[in-house]
Amino acid sequence: MSRVSKPYEIVERALELSTTDGLVVIADEQSSANLRWAGNALTTNGVTRGRTLTVIATVDGAEGTASGVVSRSAVTTDDLEPLVRAAEAAARGAGPAEDAQPLVSGVPASPDFTDAPAETGSEVFADFAPALGDAFARARSGGRELYGFANHELTSTYVGTSTGLRLRHDQPNGTLELNAKSPDRTRSAWAGRATRDFKDVVPAAMDAELAQRLGWAERRIELPAGRYETLLPPTAVADLLIYQLWSSTARDAVEGRTVFSTPGGGTRLGEQLAPLPLTLRSDPHAPGLESAPFVIAHSSGDSGSVFDNGLPLAPTDWIRDGKLERLTTTRHSAGLTGLPVAPGIDNLLLEGGGERSLEEMVAATTGRALLLTCLWYIREVDPATLLLTGLTRDGVYLVEDGEVVGEVNNFRFNESPVDLLSRASEAGRTEKTLPREWGDWFTRAAMPALRIPDFNMSSVSLGV
Repeated sequence: MSRVSKPYEIVERALELSTTDGLVVIADEQSSANLRWAGNALTTNGVTRGRTLTVIATVDGAEGTASGVVSRSAVTTDDLEPLVRAAEAAARGAGPAEDAQPLVSGVPASPDFTDAPAETGSEVFADFAPALGDAFARARSGGRELYGFANHELTSTYVGTSTGLRLRHDQPNGTLELNAKSPDRTRSAWAGRATRDFKDVVPAAMDAELAQRLGWAERRIELPAGRYETLLPPTAVADLLIYQLWSSTARDAVEGRTVFSTPGGGTRLGEQLAPLPLTLRSDPHAPGLESAPFVIAHSSGDSGSVFDNGLPLAPTDWIRDGKLERLTTTRHSAGLTGLPVAPGIDNLLLEGGGERSLEEMVAATTGRALLLTCLWYIREVDPATLLLTGLTRDGVYLVEDGEVVGEVNNFRFNESPVDLLSRASEAGRTEKTLPREWGDWFTRAAMPALRIPDFNMSSVSLGV
C-alpha cells in the first residue's frame, strides 16, 4: 500500500536508496489560495496542494562526472525507488557533465528540516477580502467595474544530499492584479502589487489610483511614434532590469555574446554604466523580499548548476554606484572565466535614486512627457546590445508642465535597459513593485521610477 510521507522522510528515504556516487534530492511542497473577481463581484476561489520531487544522481567516470535529473509530482513512498532508479539510469546513460563539480558539503543543517511544511489557505485573505468588497462598493458608486485576481503560494523546499546537506526554505509569494474599466469598456487601467502575506495591500488605495487614471483617459490624444521624455514606473523598470539580470551571465560575456562583452574576449566589469549613483543588487535577506539563502537548482543551464545545490548565497551588488560590479556565475563558469562565484538570487533591487515618488516626479516635469503604466510582450531583438522590444499597456498618459492632460495611444518601443541606465536623468524613490511581464516567474523586486529624456517609441500600437 502506498503511503504519503513527510517531506524530510521522502528526502531521507530517497538518499538511502541511492546506488550511485552522489545524489541530490529536492522536495517542493506547495500550497496555494486564490480569489478572482469580475464586474465588482467575486467569481471563484480555490485552494490547492501539491508535491514535486526532483532527484539528481551523479556518476563518476574516467572522463568526468555525469548527472541525471528526473522530476515527478504527487510522489508517495512507493514511487521513490523507481524515481531514484530513473535518475541513476539517466546519469549512467549520459556523457560527462560540463558543469560537474563536487557536491556542496559543510553547510549547517536547517533547524526546521524535520518540521512539517508551511501551508497557506483561504485565511490569508481574512482581512483582504472584506476590504476588496468595500472597494467593489466604491467602484460601483463611482461608475467603475473592477476585475482581477489575487493569488498566494507557499512553497517549502527541502534539499538533502549524499554529502550531508539538510536544508529547508519556506517561500511565500503573493500577487494582486486589479483592472478598472469604464462601463462602456473604452477605458481601462491596471495596478499590481507583490506581497508576502496580503497584510500590506490596500484595495481602496489601488481603486483610487485606478479611478484617477480612468479620469485621465476621458480625454484622448493621438501622438505619433518618436522619442519622448518618458516616466517609467517601478513595474516597468523591474521588467527591464530583470531581463538584464537574466542576460548577465559571465561565460556568455567572456565569449563575446552579450552586451557585457568587450572585443577580444573581455567583459565590461568595472565600466561605468550609469551617471546616476545607482546600485542594482540582490540579497536573500532583503526585508520584505526574502528569498532562498542557498542555491536551489532543479536543472543545469547558463545561469545555474545542479551541482551547486545548497551553495550559500550572499548579498551581491551587480551594479554599484553606476559601475558594473558582478556578472552571474556558477562554480563551473567562475572557474572558466576567472571571476568570483556569484549565483543568481531570487530578488532584485535598484537603489540610489532620490526621494521623489512617481507622483512627485510627474509634478516636477517641465514641458511635455509620457507617463507609462506598464510594459508587456517584451522580446529580445539583439543580445549584443540587449535591445528589447515590447508594447505599452493599460494606459499611456501625456504630462504637460506637471499635469496629466489625457491618455494617448499605445506604442511599440525599442530600447536596451543598459542604454536606459546610461541615459536616465532622474531616479525616484525605491519601492516594492510587481513586474507585469515577468510576474509569473519573478515577483520580488524593489525599483524606483526612472525619467528617460528620449525613450524610443518606435511605432504606434493598436494594443490595449
